[in-house]
Amino acid sequence: MKRMLLGLALIATISFASAADFDVIIRNGAVYDGSGGDAQHVDLAIKGDRIAGLGDFSKASAKAIVNASGLAVAPGFINMLSWSTESLIQDGRSQSELRQGVTTEIMGEGESMGPVNDRLRDYILKNQGDIKYDIKWNTLAEYLQYLEKRGISCNVASFLGATTVRAYVIGFDDRAPTPQELDQMREIVRKEMEAGALGIGTSLIYPPAFYAKTEELIEMCKVAAKLRGKYISHMRSEGNQLFEAFDELLRIAREAKIPAEVYHIKAAGQKNWPKLDEFLSRIESARTEGLNIRANMYTYTAAGTGLDACFPPWTEDGGYPALFKRLRDPATREKIKAEVKIDSDKWENLYLGAGSPDNILLAAFKSDKLKPLTGKTLAEVAKMRGKDPIDTAMDLVAEDESRIGTVYFIMSEENVKKELKKSWISFGSDEGSQAPEGPFLKSNPHPRAYGNFARVLGKYCRDEKVITLPEAIRRLSAQPATNLELDHRGMLKEGMFADVVVFDPATITDHATFDKPHQYATGVKHVFVNGVQVIKDGGHTNAKPGRALWGPGKTK
Repeated sequence: MKRMLLGLALIATISFASAADFDVIIRNGAVYDGSGGDAQHVDLAIKGDRIAGLGDFSKASAKAIVNASGLAVAPGFINMLSWSTESLIQDGRSQSELRQGVTTEIMGEGESMGPVNDRLRDYILKNQGDIKYDIKWNTLAEYLQYLEKRGISCNVASFLGATTVRAYVIGFDDRAPTPQELDQMREIVRKEMEAGALGIGTSLIYPPAFYAKTEELIEMCKVAAKLRGKYISHMRSEGNQLFEAFDELLRIAREAKIPAEVYHIKAAGQKNWPKLDEFLSRIESARTEGLNIRANMYTYTAAGTGLDACFPPWTEDGGYPALFKRLRDPATREKIKAEVKIDSDKWENLYLGAGSPDNILLAAFKSDKLKPLTGKTLAEVAKMRGKDPIDTAMDLVAEDESRIGTVYFIMSEENVKKELKKSWISFGSDEGSQAPEGPFLKSNPHPRAYGNFARVLGKYCRDEKVITLPEAIRRLSAQPATNLELDHRGMLKEGMFADVVVFDPATITDHATFDKPHQYATGVKHVFVNGVQVIKDGGHTNAKPGRALWGPGKTK
């Protein structure tokens, strides 16, 4: 009988050993699970698209063994503000982000890639820049599925852009929706939320988003809230009206009963820099009150947007064609110029916010004729042309017939560090994932496209010790995943999806500069997305295992 039991035990052991074989074992690393706790010196095993376990797997076998000796092993990072909407169509490898450890891209700052109708389809096609593509989808969910089917190396998810909903229903005019139109907007929100949108995203300094009243936003957010949606906002002001803009966000959160997040938190313009302490205090007071308020940030003192952000919002009433027409009319130009010179509280004037045209860097033109001006300041181009800088800005936008990608130096380094210290702030690049090749080289991105996340871990964590490594990893992974309620993402635990980054804390560094932005960060050695290795020994494997991820309200 004993001999028989021994035989059964031996069979059980053999069966267990066979079952314990894994696809990947990452050995000898310092494993940070995303909780903010200290590293564990354990192995991490992957089977299929999931983490099979953490522990001692020294006697287990796997198809691939990764030696992480001297390296950190962390959950894949989450980009809370990605503009990879077009870049992933051009190149699904997501190179500049994956090489920083970013495995999930969150889109939808005010504008989203769906829904689209004939009006929006025509608008998008006419305003394409260096990247050209057909629009083979109608809804936001279909766009995300299109990316997944086409092949992407990262995961993607998106908020529904309030600007897109407004443009879909009423176009680009400065007016309120009729009751019937507001019903149509609510219905779009309901359908996209049920299809997996994360919530409502706004960008309220830009027309036509600027034209939306608070009540309109509340109505959309009420629908989203019923489907566990979130509200995320580039607020109506980050400068002169910073506190008033935050009051609007709080009102939306309270009345719609919805969690709310501030995009790329900042105090913009030198005269507004002293407001940051009070702003951070007001957010913490709201959190203490019980409101679910948080923020994200990028790790630079310069913002990136369009040169048209120098002009008052009424100039785009009716859309870009109306803007270009106004910029060609002498009388209207004089009116625009006069308003740009006024430090107004009625709109966000980035021309004055930058302090000087020397602090306005031209980065992305549409026309080949103007592309030689890439990398020059507005002051330099104005001097070249022998014209006033405001006139030059109007001329350039009219000539290029685009917003013209522009970098504005409007924040302070001291404030960036104050934001970094706040436990409720996560990170977003506010850029597309790129590569130093093909159409990407036709324009200069903001260096945050290549360096935002590496900069957290290198410059601010290791070099300047503004935050600790475990805390930085938590805020790059578990915190945004928890805030968004992403299914089984953001932590290294058994049963979670195997989004994993292996990097060298001693060497991870961003190299992109404003002069030479197309430079990869270094220090990330291996990256896995859904259990598949996409970065190996610092190079891309060309694997594309990325998936569309969905909000918790998805019902279909």
